[in-house]
Amino acid sequence: MSGFQIYLQTRKKNDQLWNHYFMRPLAGYVVAAVARTNITPNQLTLLNLFLFVVSAALLIALPDYRGGLISVGVLELSYLLDCSDGMLARHKKLASKTGHLFDFFTDELKAVLLAGALGIRAYRTGGFGFDLTRWNGGDHRFLFAAVAAVAIIASATSLTNFVRRPELTGQDTPVDAHYETVKVAKPEGIVRWVGWAVTTFLRFLNHYPSHIWAWAVWGPMEVFFWVYSAINLLYLGRGWLGLVVRFGRFKS
Repeated sequence: MSGFQIYLQTRKKNDQLWNHYFMRPLAGYVVAAVARTNITPNQLTLLNLFLFVVSAALLIALPDYRGGLISVGVLELSYLLDCSDGMLARHKKLASKTGHLFDFFTDELKAVLLAGALGIRAYRTGGFGFDLTRWNGGDHRFLFAAVAAVAIIASATSLTNFVRRPELTGQDTPVDAHYETVKVAKPEGIVRWVGWAVTTFLRFLNHYPSHIWAWAVWGPMEVFFWVYSAINLLYLGRGWLGLVVRFGRFKS
């Protein structure tokens, strides 16, 4: 089976545009190559996590413009394998709840690593602060921001894990769900189209592999650091508002 055929048969529902048009077609060819071997989806997950750790280290160790391009290049290679592991599992009928949870766990680790690495990189290079003024390299405000960003990202991922628990949702995710292919109904009506557009844009901003390469090409990666932190802070605030409403009500 060709890489493109594998891509068509193993795509996910409601995927990011970056994945749909670029990463997953490439991942189809990766899956076609490794499907003939004994490589498992979990091994691809471990490999992409290792490459991400390398990328985070390079973001700190190579604080110049070229270093940013190299670091993000390794990050996107890591993400290519991240797309490939689930596709390999679906292609070989190996998808499982434990594999899905392991993949999500490594994604959480990568998000925290990215926030910390970008904050430390900004401390080394200097750049725009959250007040839109120029902060010099060595400004300790970047380090405080890095700690805050790590706390925000870690809290946001913990929140996601919590609200998805079957004890709260009232339903578990069957194994069959990990084999679903793409068939998404288009929204009807102007209101639904606007809601879909806003939701898609916010998901796009939070999905850093979709656009971090553009920030690396542009140069000021500290601006991406602030944007990424702010999007997750908004998500965290919205999530906690829902929890307060749900769990903070007085009993009648």
